[in-house]
Amino acid sequence: MKAINLIALILLVVGGLNWGLVGLFSFDLVAAIFGVMSVISRVVYTLVGLSAIVIAMNAKKMLG
Repeated sequence: MKAINLIALILLVVGGLNWGLVGLFSFDLVAAIFGVMSVISRVVYTLVGLSAIVIAMNAKKMLG
């Protein structure tokens, strides 16, 4: 389970940085790399969302 949490955390950080770029500079790095709403970019966005769920579900265990 540790590996899943680590991967989820990394993806969550990547997603957070991407949203930071969108907010500050109107630049979507995922879309720039993989194409606007391409299959791969949609997979990345989905994985980031799932990672947020995993981290939220395990936050108590990870913090305590």
